[in-house]
Order: sequence, then structure tokens, then C-alpha cells
Amino acid sequence: MRAQGVQPARPCPLRTPPPPPPSPKHGLRVFVAGRVCVLPSLRLCVADSDSQCSPTRQSLSLSEGEEQADRLQQVELVRTTPMSHWKAGAVQAWLEVVMAMPMYVKACAENVKSGKVLLSLSDEDLELGLGVCSSLHRRKLRLAIEDYRDAEAGRSLSKAADLDHHWVAKAWLNDIGLAQYSQAFQNHLVDGRMLNSLMKRDLEKHLNVSKKFHQVSILLGIELLYQVNFSREALQERRARCETQNTDPVVWTNQRVLKWVRDIDLKEYADNLTNSGVHGAVLVLEPTFNAEAMATALGIPSGKHILRRHLAEEMSAIFPPATTPRAGKEENSSGIRHKAGRLPLGKIGRGFSSKDPDFHDDYGSLHNEDCGDEDLEDRPEQCRLEGYNGLEVTNV
Repeated sequence: MRAQGVQPARPCPLRTPPPPPPSPKHGLRVFVAGRVCVLPSLRLCVADSDSQCSPTRQSLSLSEGEEQADRLQQVELVRTTPMSHWKAGAVQAWLEVVMAMPMYVKACAENVKSGKVLLSLSDEDLELGLGVCSSLHRRKLRLAIEDYRDAEAGRSLSKAADLDHHWVAKAWLNDIGLAQYSQAFQNHLVDGRMLNSLMKRDLEKHLNVSKKFHQVSILLGIELLYQVNFSREALQERRARCETQNTDPVVWTNQRVLKWVRDIDLKEYADNLTNSGVHGAVLVLEPTFNAEAMATALGIPSGKHILRRHLAEEMSAIFPPATTPRAGKEENSSGIRHKAGRLPLGKIGRGFSSKDPDFHDDYGSLHNEDCGDEDLEDRPEQCRLEGYNGLEVTNV
């Protein structure tokens, strides 16, 4: 008999446990109307935009690889074929890879269809047709085109053609002790041909070299390159022979001069020559850079007469009396024409030894020659290479 007021217990309804979440390997979960659906065709690469498993991305990578391979083939072609025989693809590959000027390739593709056209371009054509707004970039192209024109006349390319802008900015400037100007030279794509054309005005206006002694140091470094016919191999060979013996000082790098200073027991002053622009060509080719100037560059106090006399004796034993560098316009066996009026350089030594407030403005008779083609201030900066990660062949 049931007790009054007591209701019978209702059975508890069974709850279906939720299905376990699918493993990531089964695909991507999609929530639709409260249900979980698994789309097996969508794999993890959908969520990873950088995954290489995308067919589209693989296709693009393959296409880019083929384009780079084609450009390299074109580069090999331009190295073995006269410029007048180049087709449009070779011209574009030369401009982008060899000259490191990819910013002008689009305009070049539209306007220059062969090497013959390239050989005929004037400076005005380079500026208006290719959009080469930088006077130094135009000069680089002009010097290269003239070099190739001479090569078609039966001569080989100049040895300066082997000195690309990477070598100039990273190796050569470091060797002469002026690595602080590397970025400016890199931005303006200064290569071996351009080095031989640089004047004091170019250094000051375009390359931010305002110190007169640094200008002289660079010009004497170029003079040394001229003396070895712009042969990097010849220069390196001579430097290797005198690395452990005090011979052939004209080819000494800034680092080799520092080593010599340490060897003559002046090591406490040696580091003062770092980034100073003092190298072997300055010590040998510039008559006014004497022991007094060297002592001042090293930071030896003027009151330390014994140390200064010791330095003078050591210098006289190693460095011969300076010879006057060539003057006038000449042409050496490498085919490089050298501008007149650059040398002799004059009174550069007093820049280290004088506290005259005007010494920065008078380092002697450095010739101030205009390059003839001005950069217009209001032109856009379309000649920069920052951020470019394209294909490039370098000698460094």
C-alpha cells in the first residue's frame, strides 16, 4: 500500500556524451548550427599561410626559380657576347644583376629592346627614358657603356670592371681605413670604374666625405689602384708578400700600418689610426704627411719629444721620400682614362699638426672639378636600393 503524498521516482534520462574532438590530423573543425563538422579536405596548411604545401605557392616558387635561372643564363651571355649583340632580355639581366640597378629594369624593358639601342643612349636618354635621376648612377651607366664600346673595338673590358660596388664599399674602404663611409658608397653603387672618375667635389657633395684629409686619403687610395692597373689580384699579391716584412709600404692597408706601429713599440697609440684614413699610399705618395703629421694622427703628445723622435727614425727607415704622383690625363694598360687636375695634392699634413681654424678648408691644391651633371633637389628618390632582395652577382 503506497504512502499518501509520496510520488514515485522518475527514471533519470540518459545523456549522450559529446563526441570527442577530432584529432588535428583529421582536418579542420567547423561549427554549423550547433554541430561540429569535420572537413577532411582542409588540412593544416590552410591555417598556415606560409606552408609550402599550397599548390599556388609551389607554382609561384617554381616560376621565380625559373626566372632567376634564366637571368643567370642571360648574365653568362653578356659576359661572353658583345653588347651590340644583346637582346632585350640580356640588357635587362645586365642592368639588374651585373650593374645592381633593378629599379630601372621596368623602364628599360619598355624602352630599350637591344644592346645596340643601349650603346646609343645619351645622358638625356638615361635620365628621361630610364628615369635615372641620380647623376652618379648615370655616370656609372655611362662609364660601363663606354667600356663595353671600347671592348667592341677589339680591347677587353677594363680591370676596373671587376671591382663591383660591394667590393668598393666593404673591402676597399676598410683597407684604406675609412669604413665609416661604406653606406654612402653602397647607396650610390660606386664601383671600380666610378672610383677612377671621382673628384673632391663628388666626395663632398654626394658621398658625405667632408673632411679634407679623408678626401685626400680616398684619392690616394684610387691613385694606388691606378698604379696596379685596377687589378685586385695584383694588389692582393703584393700585400700578401709584405704582410710579415716591412717592404713595399705603398700597398699597406690601414690595418697593416697599425701592425707596424705596434711592432715599433707604440702600441698604446696604434688604435688612434682606426678609421683615420692613414694607409700606405698616404705615407709614401704624400710628401707633406711627415713624421710630425703621423705623430699627431697617433695622438702622441707634442711634449713627448723622445717618442716623436723614435717615430721619425722608424719612418725614415721604412718609408722612402714621397714621389710626386702623376698629373694630367693619362691612360694605362687597363684601358682606364684618368682625369687630369687631381694631383699633386699639396699641404695635407698640416691637418693633423695645426689647430688653425681654417685648416679644414685648405688642404692644399686639391682640384675642384665639376662633374657637369647636377642632381635636381626636387626629384624623387627613386634610385635607392634599400630593401631590395633580388638576384645579384657580387665579387665579394
